[in-house]
Amino acid sequence: MKKSLNDYRKGGIGALMDEYERAAFELKSLVEWVSEEKYTRIADAETKDADCHSIQTMMNHVVHAGYGYANAIRRYYSIPHEPLGNERPQIEKSAIGEEIDKVLAYTEETLDGKWEMSYEEMSKVIIYRQPDISEDLEQLLEHAVMHILRHRRQVEKFLLKFQTLEN
Repeated sequence: MKKSLNDYRKGGIGALMDEYERAAFELKSLVEWVSEEKYTRIADAETKDADCHSIQTMMNHVVHAGYGYANAIRRYYSIPHEPLGNERPQIEKSAIGEEIDKVLAYTEETLDGKWEMSYEEMSKVIIYRQPDISEDLEQLLEHAVMHILRHRRQVEKFLLKFQTLEN
């Protein structure tokens, strides 16, 4: 929880960024206590989604997706952005917290000056992340928050699965 009212950003975009940080903090706090063995352990070998085999592949996906959301916003506003490329080396457990912090800082920089956009302004910002997928700015940021929450839940389930297998 933030320590004072001044720690909260103003406006709807500010609220979404605050919640994005909160969700990321919860995920980082959970993963911080995961052993290196469990971080890299395959939890779901049957899934067709390569991003969901282990906690490590999931965390790599969370970081990559976070940059993708921020870059989509940057493209809309013609803000210079870093192309992600196709190379996605797995992020070591010791570096994942710092990498998530970098994504949050990059997103915060992307949204700077937009904290108090009105609902009408946000709904006019239509962002295409893929040719057939469009979202307004609010929807995209809500998606980013929920993306982290869904993967936090998945990490929790993986950890329970590991615990069950050990007993």
